[in-house]
Amino acid sequence: MPVLPGAEPFRHEGGDVGVLLCHGFTGSPRSLRPWGEYLADRGLTVSLPLLPGHGTRWQDMQVTGWQDWYACVDLAFSELRERCERVFVFGLSMGGALSLRLAAKHGAEVDGLVLVNPAVRVHGAAAHALPVVRHLVPSTKGLVNDIAKGGADEIGYPRVPLHAAHSMRRLFALVDGSLPRVTQPLLLLRSRQDHVVPPWDAERVLSRVSSTDVREVVLEQSYHVATLDHDAERIFEEAAAFVARIAPGVGQKGRTGG
Repeated sequence: MPVLPGAEPFRHEGGDVGVLLCHGFTGSPRSLRPWGEYLADRGLTVSLPLLPGHGTRWQDMQVTGWQDWYACVDLAFSELRERCERVFVFGLSMGGALSLRLAAKHGAEVDGLVLVNPAVRVHGAAAHALPVVRHLVPSTKGLVNDIAKGGADEIGYPRVPLHAAHSMRRLFALVDGSLPRVTQPLLLLRSRQDHVVPPWDAERVLSRVSSTDVREVVLEQSYHVATLDHDAERIFEEAAAFVARIAPGVGQKGRTGG
């Protein structure tokens, strides 16, 4: 299936500091594209892959699972490590879970994490019903474009494929168990009003990681897809400052060195 216009992956060759951006479940690179362009404009090497089964039609996700999504970001991370001296991983929603798994698996090869409204658990009755319901119905209504700012579109699926959702639940269990192995500097930004991921997920991450360099920022004007919302510029600036502090000399417009 052809990729939906605007949902294409994004890549920019910049300096020797790289950033991997991981989008969320049923979403697309569109949700992070402005962030990627902001980082590219400041001289960083940027990789924003399209996760398997995403960016086309929701039925394509039914034959994919967390192993496919993780393999995609793991490959992109390895390519950045070959190209760059330092690599940071940024993630939105389920992309935050993928980022945390990369950090737990690769250790010091990940120089830092920036998570926006990270998801690490399927909540409510759905968590218990998924193993059975996924065999009875293929999908359920999704929540797309949870954005306070008018006119923004993350180019996500209006339906949630339940086989894929069940696989995501398994990913979350693995990530939750590995949180104590996450030791990297961490910047976590969460929206006070989020209709997709409750505050529990961010609290769980912050309480279980072993990182000692941790900062939480609460976003007052945005919903779940905050990277396309009113607080987007603040997210971009906070992330660039985070990278510049850990890798001095980068994060300023026009700078390409590390």
